[in-house]
Amino acid sequence: MKKIFVPPIKSQGIKTKLVDWISSNVKDIDYSRWVEPFMGTGVVAFNVMPARALLCDSNPHLINLYKGIQNKTITSAIVKHHLIEEGDKLLQTKGEHYYEVRKRFNSNGDSLDFIFLSRSCFNGMMRFNKGGGFNVPFCKKPNRFAQSLVTKITNQVDYISEIIDRGDYTFKNQDFRVTLSELSSDDFVYSDPPYIGRHVDYFDSWTEEDEIYLKGGLIESNAKFILSTWLSNKYRVNEYVFSVWKDCNISTKEHFYHVGAKEDNRNAVYEALLSNIKLKDSITNSEMQNRIDSKISQLTSSTTNHYPSLQLSLNL
Repeated sequence: MKKIFVPPIKSQGIKTKLVDWISSNVKDIDYSRWVEPFMGTGVVAFNVMPARALLCDSNPHLINLYKGIQNKTITSAIVKHHLIEEGDKLLQTKGEHYYEVRKRFNSNGDSLDFIFLSRSCFNGMMRFNKGGGFNVPFCKKPNRFAQSLVTKITNQVDYISEIIDRGDYTFKNQDFRVTLSELSSDDFVYSDPPYIGRHVDYFDSWTEEDEIYLKGGLIESNAKFILSTWLSNKYRVNEYVFSVWKDCNISTKEHFYHVGAKEDNRNAVYEALLSNIKLKDSITNSEMQNRIDSKISQLTSSTTNHYPSLQLSLNL
């Protein structure tokens, strides 16, 4: 079973269960620098472990956190002390302290509070209002920071710190358009943009114009690239795959999202990797369109079991 290194920050849509599939499709590709215009939690880069990387995001809190881990102003010991201290206050106030921390974070943007909120907010969501304020409510578990969870989070900080130390990584808080302007032909770009139509539930909204601009910038750079998106679910097909990205190859994997405890609430989605190069299990865009029209399976990768992410030591 492959080791999966999980970041200390949580977010809906995190690619933890897909990172092994993504890694297997890029492991034999030659490039000088790994680039992510939408770093998010960083789970893909931290598991691919490129020697050199440019990791960018429009969310300053993510970038500040990883810069802090990189320059050692944030360590596992510091994180442990903070979570124990704030966790005790959370328990003593029956959860009300969460909102004091949220207010403080929205005032000063402290990275330690960012970790605290990420691990005690409702459903591990990362959502900001139009003013840039974190606005996710409490998870209603005052005893959230038990010793086992604190240990798990501090181990995650240690693992990510070791991975960052191993490589030549640059973290930048900037719009994806700026990142596109910094690309060169020997880069490899991994893009995981927000879904079109989801407004300010992450940090920025995303529009059709943004999607078209992203595609144009990637093509103009002459860099190799892959892009994560969804292809279809039982309700509809992502038509942007066959319009904006119509000249790309497609690799797909079936992924299940769970809503509630019942088996009937398992929602299958075909996740897609779009690329301007041939990947291990990719097919052409037109072939995928034919499969959909003919109601043939859209799966191009082999079916695998998903195991819980491991908390393992990293030997460098």
